[in-house]
Amino acid sequence: MRVHFIAIGGAAMHNLAIALKVKKYHITGSDDIINDPSKSRLKSHELHPNELGWFHDRITNDIDAIVLGMHARADNPELLKAKELNLKIFSYPEFIYEQSKLKTRVVIGGSHGKTTITSMILHVMSFYEKDVDYMVGAQLEGFDVMVKLTEKNDFIVLEGDEYLSSPIDRRPKFHLYKPNIALISGISWDHINVFPTYEVYKKQFDIFIESIVEGGSITYNSEDLDTNEIVNKTSRSIRKFEYSSPDFFIRNGVTYLQTSEGELPLEIFGKHNLSNLMGAKWICQQMGVDEDDFYQAITSFKGASNRLEKVFTYKNSHVYKDFAHSPSKVKATVNAVKNQFEKHNVIACFELHTFSSLNSEFINEYKDTLDKADKAIVYFSKATLESKKLQEIDIKDIVAAFNKSGLLVFDDPLKLKEYLFSVNYNNSVLLMMSSGNFGNFNFSELQNLLLS
Repeated sequence: MRVHFIAIGGAAMHNLAIALKVKKYHITGSDDIINDPSKSRLKSHELHPNELGWFHDRITNDIDAIVLGMHARADNPELLKAKELNLKIFSYPEFIYEQSKLKTRVVIGGSHGKTTITSMILHVMSFYEKDVDYMVGAQLEGFDVMVKLTEKNDFIVLEGDEYLSSPIDRRPKFHLYKPNIALISGISWDHINVFPTYEVYKKQFDIFIESIVEGGSITYNSEDLDTNEIVNKTSRSIRKFEYSSPDFFIRNGVTYLQTSEGELPLEIFGKHNLSNLMGAKWICQQMGVDEDDFYQAITSFKGASNRLEKVFTYKNSHVYKDFAHSPSKVKATVNAVKNQFEKHNVIACFELHTFSSLNSEFINEYKDTLDKADKAIVYFSKATLESKKLQEIDIKDIVAAFNKSGLLVFDDPLKLKEYLFSVNYNNSVLLMMSSGNFGNFNFSELQNLLLS
């Protein structure tokens, strides 16, 4: 089968392209910009385009399917040529569904925690050598490519993103998977550029529940009021499994889960992560792993890439990075770090990078999210504002929105770096939160500074 990817450099797209090549499909692709790690991975599998850009002559009648990524535009010349030739055009989630129609589809949804929960499930399955197909949006230790598609596996575990499917398919991705087993970790407003009000955003989760196959199940975080409401009002003939935060305590910098079998030491920490763990447990039980076996496996889970990931530790100084970008994620992550390191000075640095976070109407949603930090810093890039065609943001408005005493705001990456390199990190934790990269901030340089 010949498949051409338009926008092959995307985080999910390049993983799918590699997975299909492993299945012996003939894969080609195009993109106008490809950064690492996509660039290196595509090159290692001989899938990186010889020339960057869009070329309509790459689209020919012998292509069986086009997979269209969100990075492309509706007027993309390759897309227009594909339409002209009446080729089959799939969005990413449509293609995943076509590949998994005969499998038991496990879909993890929610505004936050879905990557971590999906990763936990895969970690447990790998621990017991239970082979499953999967698609997850972050790199997981021990996994080369984060998409796997086979003909033989019964289960496929999918991270259910609520963002749009493609430039010509405005449905959220998780509406297209038709899960047999579903989970919702919680609902908090995000993607304001697509869902202009919270009610519109919340409605997408109603639709997700309605998409569960008859006789399927929904596992849900009962501590989240809106999730609790929409799950319990559905009249669908589906099973419901609720979960909530477990009992735990912290001793000597280690988080222990309290179970019926005793105290269980964990590699991860944070109340939100322990809630995620309980959701993952219920899903694993539905996939054939009992509770005791789940607990045995999860003790070695170190977390997904960029999800409260330890960058390095030197003596009593610690540096963590996290993908947190929505208000609920930022608050949960800061609180988790402060609770874990209550005797340390927590320096929280957050980058406004997404459409929502850089929107002057949405930014007030960040009120009090940095409260637990001993020192709070916010960074934003004027270049990012321009590239997203958003209005300028006044630093005074940012300070007012976050409502954090002593908040520092930077819009120059060099000045941010200069400040962070001047801080005394003795008995401190630096927490860097962003879906961007803080103007290409170099963690290795900071590590070398501390070591010297």
